[in-house]
Amino acid sequence: MSFGLHLPDYPWDAMAPYQEVAARHADGIVNLSIGTPVDPTPTLVQDALAAAADAHGYPTTHGTLGLRRAISDWFARRRGVAGLDPDDILPTVGSKELVAWLPLLLGLGKGDVVVRPTVAYPTYDIGAHLAGATPVPADSLADLPEDVRSRVKLVWINSPGNPTGEVLDVDSLRGIVDDARALGAVVASDECYGELGWDSWDPAQGGRPVPSVLDPRVCGGAHHLLLAVYSLSKQSNLAGYRAAFTAGDPAIIASLVNSRKHAGMIVPYPVQEAMRVALGDDAHVADQKDLYRRRRALLIPALEAAGFTIRGSAAGLYLWASNGRPTWDTIGWLADLGILAGPGVFYGDAGEGFIRVALTGSDERIEAAVSRLAHAVR
Repeated sequence: MSFGLHLPDYPWDAMAPYQEVAARHADGIVNLSIGTPVDPTPTLVQDALAAAADAHGYPTTHGTLGLRRAISDWFARRRGVAGLDPDDILPTVGSKELVAWLPLLLGLGKGDVVVRPTVAYPTYDIGAHLAGATPVPADSLADLPEDVRSRVKLVWINSPGNPTGEVLDVDSLRGIVDDARALGAVVASDECYGELGWDSWDPAQGGRPVPSVLDPRVCGGAHHLLLAVYSLSKQSNLAGYRAAFTAGDPAIIASLVNSRKHAGMIVPYPVQEAMRVALGDDAHVADQKDLYRRRRALLIPALEAAGFTIRGSAAGLYLWASNGRPTWDTIGWLADLGILAGPGVFYGDAGEGFIRVALTGSDERIEAAVSRLAHAVR
């Protein structure tokens, strides 16, 4: 008898030979493949974690009331969602675990359909597989045949999108919500790049804020069948803390809290305190965004001069780019320059021909990438 889950191989393992090539560059590798923060965790957050280090008792699964109030205040201040009941909020151990386990925790199983964007974070599919459900790529429920539509139980939205950086406006979000509700399906909106809008989606530059699925303009003021999923990994450099949360439908949140109590899926108390403090401070988020804005402004013209076209990329930590060549050919060409990028094919068949370039390099490494691209086309 063999044991273990029958899941696809972890896609990033396929990058090992390209990483070896890039690492041999005389000036070292520039790794822009994975969106892991490289800048320091803000001092005030580190201090909050240390101050809560005497955590001798078990934390609560639902999270402290102080944390849930901080999340509610943040939704009102930053996401246009006022009056969110702290009872309808749940901290999670990073957002990836929630993405992976949500279909199972919702009680989905064989025959049920989980819809995700055509170009999407691969964990949406993994979550469906873990529950025994069927993942289906679609950007509109109207695109699905009736026999599939009738089995849809969960619809994933990812706006701003990973890897494409595309943003769904209020009308687009409302259309998805209305269609899903008509089917009785849950809409889970992965919004972890919501503070990282650029150009017309950048309030600091005169643009509009990226809307949330819980925005009353989207949901009509009712959160029935809706969940917003958020992470502090990107905006506060807390990837190592595994600090995230979900909020929305009161009945769904209550069910998730109960299931997670049984399973011991609990955010450690020091991390809860760090989250509470981070969510109360907007200044460090603005400072971090300034860093990414400058890095983005350097990479876009460098890639374009090297023959790439940037698609989408209106928000988030990535540039979705193509030079008209097959994905793996482009990954190999960049590796020869000592640059590692993410293969578009990791995000579905529709990602063929694209690469994902992360903004998560230090200023020095971003400048090195720009210089190498410039030399390659001379």
